[in-house]
Amino acid sequence: MERIKMTTPLVEMDGDEMTRILWADIKKILLEPYIQLETLYFDLGLPERERTKDQVTVDAAEATKKYGVAVKCATITPNAQRVEEYQLSQMWKSPNGTIRAILDGTVFRAPIMVKGISPVVKNWKRPITIARHAFGDVYKSTEYKVPGPGKAELVFTPAEGEAVRQTIYDFRGPGVLQGQFNTVASISSFARSCFQFALDSRQDLWFATKDTISKQYDHTFKDIFQEIYDTEYAARFQEAGIEYFYTLIDDAVARVIRSEGGFIWACKNYDGDVMSDMVSTAFGSLAMMTSVLVSPDGNYEYEAAHGTVTRHYYKYLKGEETSTNPIATIFAWTGALRKRGELDGIPALEEFSGKLEAACLAVIEGGSMTKDLAGLWEGEVPAVTLNSRQFLEAIRDELEKRL
Repeated sequence: MERIKMTTPLVEMDGDEMTRILWADIKKILLEPYIQLETLYFDLGLPERERTKDQVTVDAAEATKKYGVAVKCATITPNAQRVEEYQLSQMWKSPNGTIRAILDGTVFRAPIMVKGISPVVKNWKRPITIARHAFGDVYKSTEYKVPGPGKAELVFTPAEGEAVRQTIYDFRGPGVLQGQFNTVASISSFARSCFQFALDSRQDLWFATKDTISKQYDHTFKDIFQEIYDTEYAARFQEAGIEYFYTLIDDAVARVIRSEGGFIWACKNYDGDVMSDMVSTAFGSLAMMTSVLVSPDGNYEYEAAHGTVTRHYYKYLKGEETSTNPIATIFAWTGALRKRGELDGIPALEEFSGKLEAACLAVIEGGSMTKDLAGLWEGEVPAVTLNSRQFLEAIRDELEKRL
C-alpha cells in the first residue's frame, strides 16, 4: 500500500530506558512502513534534559501549543539515586508536571479492555476513565523540614494591603511542613475540560474531594465545579442524557468498587495519580492504560500511563530477553495519529489508527501476549508468551491482514 501522507507534524517526545527502546521499534515496525511519519522531535531522555537544563521539556510543551497534538514516551522523574546514576546537576522536576503546567490541561486515563482478561473487580463491565487535574497541589508544593521547636505560619501578602497570617502549628520538636496552592483559573479549566469530555464521550461525570475536612481548599474545587455546571453545562448534560455527580472522595471509592464502570471519575492531582494506578491495575495491567492530556485551548498530548520499565531495561543492557508490554505506548501513537487525522481532514490516518488498535487486541485475544498479561489470562486458548519484538511482529502481521 502507498504510505499515508501527513500535512502537519506531530510533536514527538522521546523518553527513557525500556520504553525508549520500544518507542524506536514501534516506529520502525508498525508506523513507518505505512505512514510518511512527520514529527517535530524532542529528546526528553534524562541525559538531554541534563544537557539543556530541562529547557528541552519546556520547548516540547511550547511546540505542542503551536502544533496542537503531541505523543510522548515515558520519562524518568529523578530521585536521589537517579541523580547519582546519571550524574545530574540537580534533581530535575517531572517532565509530565512541567508539560501539564504549561498546557494547563487535564489528564484523562482509561483502561484498554480485552476479552480473556477480566477486571479484578468482577462487576466492572465497562472502562472507568480517570480525569486527573494536572496543575498545582503537592506537585508544586513548597516543603520545609522543621529542625526544632517554633511556630509555623501561613502568610499571604496581597498586592495592596496588609499581610494576613494564620498559625499552622506550634512545634515542640522537629517535624515537616508543606504548602500547597491552586488557582481559580486552573480549577475552572479543569472543570470545563471534564464537562466537555463527558459530553463528547457521552459518559456520566463524577467528581470527588474531601470538602468536609478541607473547608477552603477542597471546597473551592467543589464550588467551582457546581457553578460552571449550573451555568454552562446542566442543560447540555440533560439533553445528552448524562449526569454530573459530586461526592466525598472516600464515598466515591466505595461507589466505584460497587459500580459497573462506564463513567468519568474526576479527581484532584494527587488523587488522580493514585486512583489511575489502582483502576488500571484492577482492570489488568498498567501497560493497558491510555492517557491523554487535554488543554482548554484544544491541545492534546498522548502518552502511556506507566513508567520507563527500569527492570526490563537493565536486563536488555545485559543482552537478556525481555517481554515488555508495548500496548499503552502503541495506543499513545494511535491516539495522536487519529487526532492529527481528525484535525487535518485525513480519514486514512484515522482508519489506520483504528486498525492498528484492533490488531493489538486481536493478537492478545488470540492467545499471544507479553508475560505480564499471560499471568492474567483467562481465555479459552492457552496463552503463548512472546518477547518484546516477537509481540510487535505479531501485531504487524495481524495489521497487514486488516489493511
